[in-house]
Amino acid sequence: MEQPAFAPSEAPCAAARGVTHGCFGASRSDPHLAPRERLLGNAAPLHRPTAAALEGPEADDRGLHQEVTEQLWRQGLAVVQLDGPLPPDRFMALGESLGTATPETDPAVQPFVQDRVILNLRSRHAPTAEVSLQPFARNSLSLHSESSGASVPRQPRYIVLMCVNPGDDTPHAQTVLVSMRDVARRLSPGALELLSRTSYRDSPAAPPLARHVDGRWVFSFRDFLDQELRWTHDRPDTDPETVNAALRELLAAMYAPDETVAVRWRRGLLVVIDNTYYFHGRTAGAATPPRQQRHLQRLRIR
Repeated sequence: MEQPAFAPSEAPCAAARGVTHGCFGASRSDPHLAPRERLLGNAAPLHRPTAAALEGPEADDRGLHQEVTEQLWRQGLAVVQLDGPLPPDRFMALGESLGTATPETDPAVQPFVQDRVILNLRSRHAPTAEVSLQPFARNSLSLHSESSGASVPRQPRYIVLMCVNPGDDTPHAQTVLVSMRDVARRLSPGALELLSRTSYRDSPAAPPLARHVDGRWVFSFRDFLDQELRWTHDRPDTDPETVNAALRELLAAMYAPDETVAVRWRRGLLVVIDNTYYFHGRTAGAATPPRQQRHLQRLRIR
């Protein structure tokens, strides 16, 4: 549920000495558009992750931390059903067992921040094009890695989400997850090579869109929807159209219909996402205001 880490520049797309600059914008013929519309509009068949149910002594801090750690080690994703949502001190303690919680400093989200690091995601706004309000609205969120425009040390490793109230909107907004390993497997070697040399032009600290870490591909990328993506490639003799073709291939691989997992939220459901293993996004909720707003809590852990 990312907010842009940079402001768009007004400079036109142009070549630069020692690098290639370019701009990518989706066209009506791009192959990812139809599957993206089905996915984010709740029309695609989706796989449900299996939740480990913890009750009684197993649900104490030690048992919960062990279960989450083991699932993350196995698959880069932990899904645990608890009797109810954790109180703030236990929720933050879970985050601290994984790393350091990132303070929520964006002025636009301060009304939703609790204890400096907990973000209360409530679906109180109608669908909106205002990026800063989209995590708190009923519209969908395109697939992305969290803080893709930030430097690697400033990107969270884990996103911890907990359901306080699933709401009563129909259709239900679902968190969708796509494995980066599956995306990389669907890409051609040439596309991966191009993406590994391409980064956001307006965010100089950001890593390449694809990088090799511990024998696997990790992506720092957000689907910009109808916005223009301005990029920089580290070779001066690269045809910009080959980079744009690689970006189209990446988007098609991200929205492949048989590779998506969806979390349908229930009270007390806890999900921890490894930001180097999964893209995530959200399907659309109801267009009309529900009687009860969906309420998730989020921690971002470095």
